[in-house]
Amino acid sequence: MESESFVVLASRSPRRVELLKQLVADFTVLPADIDETPHTNEDPISYVKRLALEKARAVYMVSDSHAIVIGADTTVDLDGHIFGQPVDDDDAREMLRRLSGATHQVHTGVAVVSASGEAVEVVSSSVTFLDLRPEMIEWYIGTGESAGKAGSYAIQGHGSALVASSAGSMTNIIGLPLEETAQLLGLPAPK
Repeated sequence: MESESFVVLASRSPRRVELLKQLVADFTVLPADIDETPHTNEDPISYVKRLALEKARAVYMVSDSHAIVIGADTTVDLDGHIFGQPVDDDDAREMLRRLSGATHQVHTGVAVVSASGEAVEVVSSSVTFLDLRPEMIEWYIGTGESAGKAGSYAIQGHGSALVASSAGSMTNIIGLPLEETAQLLGLPAPK
């Protein structure tokens, strides 16, 4: 990172804030306000790549020229279908029913925009859910954790009880792949 620069995280996700603290000691949080509606026939990987870049660009446009802006977006992909954040408990219930007993992909796009230019990466991991009984789904929705989470679950919280296995970057599944973010920022890889 350039010596006079400062980092801005273009996200309101508390999970991304906590993860970024592992790489950068001091940064500003300035959420991007963009339309996150998928484009017609947009595949999940293109979707997170586009949104990460749009978020970083939007915040960079209103930031100081020394800013290094990080934008990120995560989605759950089941057979090419984008599972974003649930609109309500019924939506969360339906997502969890569809994910039950299946393996899905979690894609996170990470973009960095600065005076030096733009760079974007997409990281993918896989998660396999247990066969979820209706009462397990109701218990999980009752925790309140499904709100605001792509795919209606948080693997780092109570949602771990829904998961049979995962493969790939855990920080990606949580919402900010640290190794790739460090590379984009020109920092040493996290330990």
